[in-house]
Amino acid sequence: MGFFTDTSVCIGCKACEVACKEWNAVPEDGLEFTGMSYDNTQGLGADTWRHVAFIEQSKPIGQNETGVEHGAAPDASGMRWLMASDVCKHCTHAACLDVCPTGSLFRTEFGTVVVQEDICNGCGYCVPACPYGVIDQRKGDGRAWKCTLCYDRIGVGQEPACAKACPTDSIQFGPLDELRERAALRVDQLHDLGVEDARLYGHDPDDGVGGDGAFFLLLDEPEVYGLPPDPVVTTRDLPSMWRHAGVAAAALLGGLAAVFTAHGREGGAR
Repeated sequence: MGFFTDTSVCIGCKACEVACKEWNAVPEDGLEFTGMSYDNTQGLGADTWRHVAFIEQSKPIGQNETGVEHGAAPDASGMRWLMASDVCKHCTHAACLDVCPTGSLFRTEFGTVVVQEDICNGCGYCVPACPYGVIDQRKGDGRAWKCTLCYDRIGVGQEPACAKACPTDSIQFGPLDELRERAALRVDQLHDLGVEDARLYGHDPDDGVGGDGAFFLLLDEPEVYGLPPDPVVTTRDLPSMWRHAGVAAAALLGGLAAVFTAHGREGGAR
């Protein structure tokens, strides 16, 4: 199970942010004027599990408004807002799970990744391990907090609070295979409407994290939205490192055994 976020229909209402905070009792994250358009939450963190980005661009809006009679070519002037509701990606290969020493982070029966706050010891190893910079430690608490994909709600057959509150169905919840098919059709529809920059992000099970449990339809390069263009699971080299360390240790022990054996024979000969 996971999220498909279609940013082409996001209106920036932030109902998802509010619903997430309300349902999960996430503390307020400060009211700071950033000067970044209408984006005053800035990014994901321990107290912001959903973040709606506002990106102002001097680019034509294209012909992505369905139900509207467009001309032969899109307006080549003007500006547009890109709005996107970001969230934990619930990676298939989640490095945060690999580095957690207490088992606080675990994979649920729905394929999502959840932090058990009563087990987290606040070591913070998961923070740099996340290739998206999602996980954060709460000030004054020290423990790691992030989106649970509303584990308690989906456990009783309900959709996550953010998806439930989204008025445009920009955030869709369901089986990932079904969402991927729906997303591919939506990209084709946008291409037919002249929105050639429409593309999917995080949907490919063969990418560097094995595919995301929360993927997106974007209208520009991932970097524009603050997303890494080619994320890779940060612990991918750990198995080979342990193998090399094992080989080195075995060689060292073999060498020491040979030295002791040789000295033992010399001592016996005297």
